[in-house]
Amino acid sequence: MFTPRVAVASLSGESDAAWADAAAPHVGAAFVGGVALDDASQAAARDLVARGRSEFLADDPVAFVSDQLDAIAGFDGADRFVAVNVRATSPDPIREVAAVCADRGAGVEINAHCRQDELCAVGCGETLLRDTDRLAAYVTAAAESGAPVGAKVRAEIDGVDLPSLAVTLADAGADWLHVDAMDSEAVIADVAAAAPDLFVVANNGVRDRETATEYLDYGADAVSVGRPSDNPAVLRRVRTAVDDWFAGRESDAESGDESGVSA
Repeated sequence: MFTPRVAVASLSGESDAAWADAAAPHVGAAFVGGVALDDASQAAARDLVARGRSEFLADDPVAFVSDQLDAIAGFDGADRFVAVNVRATSPDPIREVAAVCADRGAGVEINAHCRQDELCAVGCGETLLRDTDRLAAYVTAAAESGAPVGAKVRAEIDGVDLPSLAVTLADAGADWLHVDAMDSEAVIADVAAAAPDLFVVANNGVRDRETATEYLDYGADAVSVGRPSDNPAVLRRVRTAVDDWFAGRESDAESGDESGVSA
């Protein structure tokens, strides 16, 4: 989907066009957002702001997405990629924003990740992990636009089998799965094995060579940096580690030695 195989992950209220452009020299993808698209998710976002969290609040969220994508300058190369992480309580606003993204060559990432009580109460974020049919419907609605589509998900949710969910989302039209592995890094191997057609982006604690290569060894196609995504030193470290890992794999393949290549 993109090279280099490093992304910066959405941080609500912080990951805008300027943030993406600042990261562009070091990464191949930026997931901007998250953006609340409808009345219920916007109300939840306002409640989060009231208690001190940073959120994007816009009178017209779809126009906000359009303006942000139009403002991004650093991802105009053929191998670079931008997607917008979105929240909603029904498919219609997702379908609308996906059309905007498709027109601009950007992707849509369904947020099934946020765990704040306010968002979960209206059916957004990680509640979607237990509502597979609704999450799959969101993916399908976005895919109908022609835009690339993925979902951001979280590990360690009771009763949620991420490998099975990955298969369902791939069947619904997803192109990638962005996995916050929490403290269960090995789940990346299970997801990658279950849904080999999905591009798997591994997230959580990616800071340096050790943390990046662990996910790649488990079968991730790329890694993403979250909280330190505005720190060029961290991005450079991760980029170097990822580039080295893939260069080593190519070298092994050319020499016929695949002993160090992930499954």
